Amino acid sequence: MERVLRQGDYVPDGTGGLQGCTGGEEVLARALFRLTARRGGLAFLPNLGSRLYQLGREKPSVRQALAAQYVAEALREEPDLQVESVEWEPRGEGALLTVRMTWQGETLTGQLEL
Repeated sequence: MERVLRQGDYVPDGTGGLQGCTGGEEVLARALFRLTARRGGLAFLPNLGSRLYQLGREKPSVRQALAAQYVAEALREEPDLQVESVEWEPRGEGALLTVRMTWQGETLTGQLEL
């Protein structure tokens, strides 16, 4: 069972523990963790994470394509998860990334502010 993560923090369950999730919520939580972790940031798991943090260095014209590439790369180890679409929406200094996925016939949508 995965723990619920919101804005980088685990969510308490009100009884001194942490909220857990199962099924599609668990898969979405794992996917969002993989997308927010910096690839190569954990020495013992060098392939965990994404390179999405690098998008700010790239030309705006190639960010959409690179975002899709980086998402696919980060989620490659989730065999039952199919990425359907990746949308990169610039917002001021950052961007909103929306990833639509399918897992066992269930549609999952994750959003990240980068």
